[in-house]
Amino acid sequence: MMDDLMFARGPIGGPFTLTDQHGNMRSSAEFRGKLMIVYFGYTFCPDVCPTDLMAITQALDALGPKAERFQPIFITIDPERDTEVLAEYLKSFYPSFIGLTGSSDTIRQVANSYKAYYRKVDDKRSGEYAIDHAGVIYLMGRNSEYLGFVPPQTGPDRLIEILRKYL
Repeated sequence: MMDDLMFARGPIGGPFTLTDQHGNMRSSAEFRGKLMIVYFGYTFCPDVCPTDLMAITQALDALGPKAERFQPIFITIDPERDTEVLAEYLKSFYPSFIGLTGSSDTIRQVANSYKAYYRKVDDKRSGEYAIDHAGVIYLMGRNSEYLGFVPPQTGPDRLIEILRKYL
């Protein structure tokens, strides 16, 4: 996976149609002309997801009006739990964040097209589960082409530097 992401071996990304946090169908074609910041995560994530989403938020805030050139997208990898809470969760982050969900199979297809790793991990003691995931920030071009990725836990200052290169 990392070789594919680092060296763009094979296609990364692709068309998708998912449901947003307000129940509207959204297609990747809608975002043509904008740079996309795509993140696969889940709302019950205790640390990585909220930290990365806050870094994206802070970076976009710092870009001011130029941030309008970017479309931040959060795709849930836990549609069973996230679909009902996605809208409320995203209120804590950048205002233009679009949260997307769908069936587990559809989410898996989209994640596979981005080479996004995730796996459900059951906690036998609590009966609950967590999701092991990569936490990669994908950068996609104005025509949905893969530009590169930002590793998890990249701070907002470094993210600002990276995003400015694509303006």
